Amino acid sequence: MMNFFSQHKIFFYSFNLILISLYFSPTSFMVIFIHNDLYFNSQISPDINIKFSANHIYVFLVFSIVGFLTYQKSNHFIILIIYLIFLSIVLELTHLLISYRGFELADLFGNIIGVLIALTIIYFYKKYKN
Repeated sequence: MMNFFSQHKIFFYSFNLILISLYFSPTSFMVIFIHNDLYFNSQISPDINIKFSANHIYVFLVFSIVGFLTYQKSNHFIILIIYLIFLSIVLELTHLLISYRGFELADLFGNIIGVLIALTIIYFYKKYKN
């Protein structure tokens, strides 16, 4: 599985493009298919009591794991960590500029928490693999 992503980087690049385009869309595409409403606001699961947005944790967890599996080399790994944290902050801050989206601190923390959980998972995976 790890070699698959490193040999097929197009999956990570595609995931980047999809994630960025979803951040600029007025709503989730799943909402359009499920509710037939472009502006319906829904969540996959309720927010965690600590005020982290669970949906953002899920998305950045999967996104980060795919990235970490794609770039396994140590010199790329540090750059990827910086990129993922930077992207999670910048994408949420763009909601301050987009009129139909709203910036929420809980979403920003959810993005960063998702990256950190993925980093922890990959760290322990590599540690126990060797």
